[in-house]
Amino acid sequence: MKKLSLRVLTVLLSIGLTVSVFGGCADRADHADPSAKPTASDFAIIHETEFGGIYIETAIDDFNALGFAYGDSVDVSFSNGYRMPDLPYYNGYYTQTGEPLVVAYPGYPYVKVCINNGDDLWKIAAIDENTTVTVSLNEQGKYRDLQNARDIHYTDERNDYESDGIFANFRSIGVSTMKENFVYRSASPCDNQHNRASFVNKLIEQAGVKYIVNLADNEEKIQGYLSDENFECDYFRSLYENGNVLALAMNMNFGSDEFRRKAARGLTAMTEHDGPFLVHCTEGKDRTGFLCMLLEALSGAEYREIVNDYMITYDNYYGINEKDEKEKYDIIVENVLDPMIRSIVGDDSVDITAADLSGYAGDYLLSGGMSAEQISALKAAIRPAAENSGAAA
Repeated sequence: MKKLSLRVLTVLLSIGLTVSVFGGCADRADHADPSAKPTASDFAIIHETEFGGIYIETAIDDFNALGFAYGDSVDVSFSNGYRMPDLPYYNGYYTQTGEPLVVAYPGYPYVKVCINNGDDLWKIAAIDENTTVTVSLNEQGKYRDLQNARDIHYTDERNDYESDGIFANFRSIGVSTMKENFVYRSASPCDNQHNRASFVNKLIEQAGVKYIVNLADNEEKIQGYLSDENFECDYFRSLYENGNVLALAMNMNFGSDEFRRKAARGLTAMTEHDGPFLVHCTEGKDRTGFLCMLLEALSGAEYREIVNDYMITYDNYYGINEKDEKEKYDIIVENVLDPMIRSIVGDDSVDITAADLSGYAGDYLLSGGMSAEQISALKAAIRPAAENSGAAA
C-alpha cells in the first residue's frame, strides 16, 4: 500500500491535558488522575477501501503518545452504537484470519481498525463518513507476548541483503512436484514503494518471464506507475504493453468468494499463455504466498514442502528460519500459513499436515469458476515432465 500524505495535526493542550485532534478529543496517559485509562474520543474516520477497514484520523505516533502500547487490549465503539470490545492493538497483522484488531502498520498514515483478511468493517459496522470512533484501554499488555513474537521488520536498503534475489524476494517455486524455473514469485516489478521494482525487473528479464499475474494492482495503478517519470522497469513495461500482465487487484480476504474467483482467474490465465510465469503482489509475501501455496497443493506437494517454500520469504525479509528463530518460525506458520491452507480445505476437522491437499485445491478452483479441463491443463503445465509422463493429469 502506498504511503499517504499525513494531515497536519493541531494539538491543543489545556490544563486538564485534553488533546483535541480533528475535532476529536483524547485523555492522555499523563492525565492528572493516575488511575485514568488512555482514551481517544470521537475521532473522525476514513474508509480504507483497498483491503477493507477504517482509518482513525490520528497519526500512529500521536495515538501512542496518548498512552496506548502495542500488545494492549482496547475497546472500540462507534457513534452509531457498534462496539468491538477487547481488540488487540498491534503494529502488524498478527491476529488469525477473520479476527478483528487495531493495527498501526509501519508506513500507514493512521491507526486502522479492521478484520484481518476478512470482510470490510465499514460495511459490517454499517457506518458512514459522519460516524466517529472512540478507543479506550481495556487491559494493558494483554496481548504483549504475541506482539513481541511477531514484531518483525525489514529494511528497504539493498545493502542490507546478501543478494539481489534475496532483496527482491525473487525465486522459482521450490517444491518437487512442480517444474523448476517455470513459476517465479517476487516483490512487485512495477510498484517501487519498497525500492525493489528495478531489481525484480532485472531478475525476471534474466529468467525469461513471459507472463505476469499481478495480484496487487488494477489497471489504473499500473498506468500510474508507467507514467511516473522515474519509472525504470522497461521489461515490465514491454510485457504489459503486449498484453502479458493480468492485473487482479486482490484484497487479502482469503475466505471470500471474490478472492476465490480472482485466484481461479489468475490460474486460468496461466493455462492460456506461455511460461515462465511470475506471480507477485507488493512484497511477494501473503497474496503471492497464497496463490503459490494453491499451485503447490494442486501439483501434489506435501504440507512440509509447502511450509518450507513459504517460509523462505520470512528468511529473506526478516532472517527468520527454523534453525535460528524456531519460536517465531512456528508462530508464523501457525498464524499465517496454516489458515491459508485451511481456507482451501474448508473443513477444520481435517489434519492439514497429513492430508492429500491436491483434491482440496482442485475443488477450491472449481468453486472459483475454473473448469475441470482447465484444472487438468494447469496440472499438466506445472508438473515436471517425468511426472506428467507417468501419471494422468
